[in-house]
Amino acid sequence: MRTRPSRRLKETSFNLRIDPALKAASTAATEAEDKPAAQVLRDFVRTHVERRERRVLEAGARRQSLEAAKLARDPNSDEHAVIREIEAELADESFWNE
Repeated sequence: MRTRPSRRLKETSFNLRIDPALKAASTAATEAEDKPAAQVLRDFVRTHVERRERRVLEAGARRQSLEAAKLARDPNSDEHAVIREIEAELADESFWNE
């Protein structure tokens, strides 16, 4: 008889030091919201990681955009030629009457 592997990811502990006043305030807030402190911390960590990943992605997209804009200004680049083609199409009256 084969056992099925668990689909649930194994969890790990996260120990941290926290100012006693902040811990007391956090405990009061989580109790008022009827949420376990561990869930609030998991949500916080998840949100922090997602925001960080989004900032990294946005920074990469910005770098690529700036590089493409730089190339578009170079008259010898393919990007410059494509921009000129698009501008010519948009300037053509028949483009807007189709």
